[in-house]
Amino acid sequence: MHLAKVELYLGQVCQIAGISKMQLDYWTNKAQIPTKGRKQRIYDMDAVETVMLIKQAKDKGLNLGAAIEAARRFRERERGLMPAPSLGS
Repeated sequence: MHLAKVELYLGQVCQIAGISKMQLDYWTNKAQIPTKGRKQRIYDMDAVETVMLIKQAKDKGLNLGAAIEAARRFRERERGLMPAPSLGS
């Protein structure tokens, strides 16, 4: 099975991330994380990675807005859309 094709239901993502369904719903709306599904949200691996990045940033003390921004920047760097921050200046 190719990992990129794996899709998880909302409850499964909550279990993996260690967050409540209410939190995941809120984060999904705030961060505009794309999902599929009508009656229940379905998350692909990109969406799950975004949730995990937000969770990691929140665990480090960032507020939700800053955590979403940190996750977005990480994903952009990962895709080569944005240069890594310079450490010297």
